[in-house]
Amino acid sequence: MDNLANAGTQQELANLRSQVSDLQSQLAAIQQRLHLPLPPFPNLTPSTPFMSYSSCNAADFLHPRYQEICGFLKHPFQWHRKLWEWVFVIHHLMESGVVKSGSRGLVFGVGTERLPSLFASMGARIVATDISTEDAEASHWINGQHAANLEPLHHPEIVDRRLFDANVSYQVCDMNNIDPALVDFDFNWSSCCFEHLGSIEAGLQFVINAVEKTLRVGGIAVHTTEYNLSSNDATVESPHVVIFRKRDILELVARLQDRGHIVQPFVVAPNSHHLDFHVDMPPYLQDPHLKLLLWEHVATSVGLVVQRGR
Repeated sequence: MDNLANAGTQQELANLRSQVSDLQSQLAAIQQRLHLPLPPFPNLTPSTPFMSYSSCNAADFLHPRYQEICGFLKHPFQWHRKLWEWVFVIHHLMESGVVKSGSRGLVFGVGTERLPSLFASMGARIVATDISTEDAEASHWINGQHAANLEPLHHPEIVDRRLFDANVSYQVCDMNNIDPALVDFDFNWSSCCFEHLGSIEAGLQFVINAVEKTLRVGGIAVHTTEYNLSSNDATVESPHVVIFRKRDILELVARLQDRGHIVQPFVVAPNSHHLDFHVDMPPYLQDPHLKLLLWEHVATSVGLVVQRGR
């Protein structure tokens, strides 16, 4: 009887796997029928507002400045929120005027980002940080999402080795316990990192610490994270990842302002393009990937821009 029961269970599992595979194939076929416009986009001009919202939106991808910054990064155009995060960070730091020869920048959870190479090419001196290799392995951040040294951060198509070595250094940093020696920076940033610090509160406190402990007065912080578009109540909060709700981000903005800092208004972008309505579902096709289903929540990327006030 046990053998018959096991055989029945195995058959049920095989049937479920077949159904899932069929659904995944159908989803892939639907997604592949989406119209994905590619640059250049002739109907927009450089005077059109750019990055005027805090969340990933199709209008930013259509802007000439977006293509220009992709060119700085030597990165091909892609309808992907992670690329939007990099462009968001670069745009706001460059607009603030803090990225220049001799300025000091600090990046948290750097992974294999191209931004240290780009900012080094502009003469800025960058301290790139990431968690220890042991912590990365425990958190499954190896395989292209973790830097243990400078090697994965040098992109020779952006900056030559001599200038990179002169302007970029590396050290291990726990974002929940920032090294007190990391002080007096002109700017800092992180790209989709502070949702992995253990809790919603840990993520909010990191942003406050990054502003107050590492920046000079007047310095600029730009940080991006996961954002819950489905609910302002139910969300994900686990030891490995959280999805911030609107109320969490607004609480962070209020706490920063109460402590004397200047925060760019947090405004979620409206849906103005057909790709704003598309939600990438598992197994993710990654292009387009402006919004995605994370567990039962529709999520996207958002960014915060903060100037240290005191």
